[in-house]
Amino acid sequence: MNLSKFMKTGALLVAAVGLIWAQAMTSIQGTVKGKDGKPLKDVEIKITRTDIKGNYKIKTDKNGKYNYATLPQGTYDVEMTASGQTIFQTKGVKTNYAGPIPIDVDMSKQEEAQAAAAAAPAGPAAPAAPPAPKEMTEAEKKAQAEAQAKFEKEMKEYQEAQSKNAGLQTAFNTAMEAAKAKNWPVAIENFTKASEIDPTQHAVFGQLADAYQKKAESERGADRLADFNKSAEAYLKAIAIKADDPTYRYNASVVLARSNKLEDAQTQLTEAAKLDPTGASKGYFNLGQVYFDTNRGEPAEAVYKKAIELDAKYAAAYMGLGRVLIQRATEKDGKLVAPAGTAEAFQKYLEISPEGAESADAKAMLEVLGATITNSINRGPAPAPAKGKAKGK
Repeated sequence: MNLSKFMKTGALLVAAVGLIWAQAMTSIQGTVKGKDGKPLKDVEIKITRTDIKGNYKIKTDKNGKYNYATLPQGTYDVEMTASGQTIFQTKGVKTNYAGPIPIDVDMSKQEEAQAAAAAAPAGPAAPAAPPAPKEMTEAEKKAQAEAQAKFEKEMKEYQEAQSKNAGLQTAFNTAMEAAKAKNWPVAIENFTKASEIDPTQHAVFGQLADAYQKKAESERGADRLADFNKSAEAYLKAIAIKADDPTYRYNASVVLARSNKLEDAQTQLTEAAKLDPTGASKGYFNLGQVYFDTNRGEPAEAVYKKAIELDAKYAAAYMGLGRVLIQRATEKDGKLVAPAGTAEAFQKYLEISPEGAESADAKAMLEVLGATITNSINRGPAPAPAKGKAKGK
């Protein structure tokens, strides 16, 4: 058998696997009903992020439903307006990756609606100037001058903070809109600007890293490597600010691997696994995909096996392991001879996920290897035997 020809078949095509750790989105959703208890259409929902500046809007549909499904994880104030009147407000809504946050409003329950309403934040108050005494001694004049100087200093700081917050909000919102449109250069420019205005915001660096990563994935050669390096740098800055966030570390491990910094990638993955043991198997699998895609068979094998060690029912990890091993197969006496454990990996995938997206590939691999597909697995239609070759079982 010609191994190189076999390796070109569709059975060995690696499915594109999205990295779930890449800045996962959260959502706020719900249903709005009027005083008559019927769904309200075109209610405007204003969602304002408070832990870092961000503004989002959506309207209810004809069934009174809404779902803003692309929110970064954070803290939000929610305001609903119908016919120019505010009908509902709530503050401090914290989103997370566990699932959507439901916020339903039924105006027919007036008392509940009024209890849930909250006053809009007034924003920071400007410092008050000290009153001037009518008659002052020298000591009082000195104290007044010092108070006036303090007031002017505080007023200047207040105005600078107001300007800084406005600039941060404008840059961040512009960057987010550009990212939605996949205009990565504009997104990078404005995330960078936001990071310079306030270098303490880990979310800004996280979004900047994601933008560089997405841009790199569309490039080749030196530009690709340079942008993966910049993505890694931004993730490391986010980690320096918020070291207890495993998502930043998982994402950093992937781009560090793509930047050929394998030891650093393993370090970040190990730290992420300590912070998030339940998601560690997915992190190792994602790193294995990077290694496999970049023809690094040995490290790919190691991290696929680690993913399986952490989750013995992780079907995709078995498939990845089988693909790595079969690349080392040799041809002897017209037969394909694969390393020990190759057929077992494909068998395990089919045992766990007999109807999975890659089940046809796994069955094809086993047919080529001459392995027996166990009776507990749904084989599907048997392939026609090749001329001069015994039919596989």
